[in-house]
Amino acid sequence: MLREMEEQPDAVRRTLEALLPLRSEVAGLFAGRRRVLFVARGSSDNAAIYGRYLLETHAGVVGGLAAPSVATHYRSELDLTDTLVVSVSQSGATEEIVATQDWARSCGGATVAVANVADSPLVRAADLALVTAAGPELAVPATKSYLAQLVAMAVVATALAPAPTALDGELGLVAGEVERLLEQRSGVEEAARQLATTAYTVVSGRGLMMGTALETALKLEETCLRPVRGYSYADLRHGPISVVTAGMTAVLVAAPDGPMLAPMTELAGDLAARGATTIGIGGDAGFAGACSLAVAGPDLPEAVAPMGAIVASQLVVEALARELGLDPDNPRGLAKVTTTDPAS
Repeated sequence: MLREMEEQPDAVRRTLEALLPLRSEVAGLFAGRRRVLFVARGSSDNAAIYGRYLLETHAGVVGGLAAPSVATHYRSELDLTDTLVVSVSQSGATEEIVATQDWARSCGGATVAVANVADSPLVRAADLALVTAAGPELAVPATKSYLAQLVAMAVVATALAPAPTALDGELGLVAGEVERLLEQRSGVEEAARQLATTAYTVVSGRGLMMGTALETALKLEETCLRPVRGYSYADLRHGPISVVTAGMTAVLVAAPDGPMLAPMTELAGDLAARGATTIGIGGDAGFAGACSLAVAGPDLPEAVAPMGAIVASQLVVEALARELGLDPDNPRGLAKVTTTDPAS
């Protein structure tokens, strides 16, 4: 897992090189359509959440997340003639995602497949394939393939934006920031030691960082076998914050700028007042100061910050697994290809 995490700067560079030239083809498929629907499960679903937020905040295009069971179990006939359907799967072989993509085409949708395996069923059946260039991933937890999916989400969103190249400068900074985070590991070991001693953990983020928060929670659960809940800032505020007490640890992820930074900083103070230990990932100096422990995040603007912030989270997860004496490469009960119950 650690070795593949360290390959991520090159994975980012290769994926940008491979996919940026395809933006015009993405835009061509979207021509005459109004919305984008993402189809995914697991970590890929968290990548799709970032894609949806970036699509709506940067490109001004309506996005949504599909429920695959609508296709595979309910077999609903929807009108998708105004929809570009983006199916996301690391392996490109998850049966449910492949079936949902086929269903989307039968409903009139144009289809884009995002996968890390070129010769995969999802890629072969799509109108357009965005094959990420992460390289083979041997560890079960998705790290470099997940980050490459985030790059692909940025390619889709920028392709449909009024100015497709507007974020190219920021995208060009991502690989270097990932290299810096991997080298410096600021706050990583301290965060892992704290998480090893806590009985219950919550993870929260908002907006463009929401997918990062949910992916962090998922990685803590599946790799470190810890009971973790991932919440959006709004959902945590709505009610679950009432059960936050002393002895709990809250992991908060934030970008270094943007409209969600101040609310996340305020949340850190509120959780600390309730007795929780707070671990901040990313943010700015004020956010770090409001948290009990701080893990350095990327110096990237909010639109692309999730690509760096997830690397900081991955470092904490890998360090925690070692702290707990677990094998981060092969978590108990997990397989590389996602499976769900078969369609009836």
